[in-house]
Amino acid sequence: MTVKVSAQLRALVCRANKELAKSGLAYGTFGNVSGVDRAAGLFVIKPSGVPYAKLTPASMVAVSLETGKVLGGKLRPSSDAPTHRALYRAFTCGGIAHTHSEMATAFAQARTAIRCMGTTHADYFHGDIPVTRPLTREEVFRDYEANTGAVIVETFRSRSAEEIPGVLVASHGPFTWGRDALAAVEYARVLELLARMDYTARLLAPDTARPEAFLIDKHHSRKHGKDAYYGQG
Repeated sequence: MTVKVSAQLRALVCRANKELAKSGLAYGTFGNVSGVDRAAGLFVIKPSGVPYAKLTPASMVAVSLETGKVLGGKLRPSSDAPTHRALYRAFTCGGIAHTHSEMATAFAQARTAIRCMGTTHADYFHGDIPVTRPLTREEVFRDYEANTGAVIVETFRSRSAEEIPGVLVASHGPFTWGRDALAAVEYARVLELLARMDYTARLLAPDTARPEAFLIDKHHSRKHGKDAYYGQG
């Protein structure tokens, strides 16, 4: 089935993927970025295994939100497309980024959340960046990528995906999301920085107390929500 896909969305997702590569968060062909068109019932994602330098808007792959099937073209979507689809169906985001960035992936491999230890973290994430539970053997060997999405959604049953737009998949790596594909990449950049900061803080002072909740709440609300006043509007 071939459908008409927004040229603007293709261009945006291609640009976001290239930004991910330029950021240093993606190595080789690791990682991917997607963007969604909810009105059209589809999302557009990086093609599987294609080097970032060779990406063009036309090479972005459209996938049905409803069925998960490719909507035209000869290229296969990223193998993580089922994970993106699960997140789009569960969250209200407009773009998703996945990386194997060094420090964030180390936290994922250690199955350790990135703690919210200060205002830099709170400006972007209103609380710890959580780590999922490990997938079971059955989940890995039956619909692995879809189950990766399912375990992320499960992790946010008691959390806000809007206030904490990122997660560490145990033994795998980080996923982030935002209002569009470029915003998702920005969150991926910040998540990697926060992982480095938390790692350093753990080395400097392992027993440091958590910051007061009111400070974290204040810094997050300055940038997010109806009472935000940071920036120029």
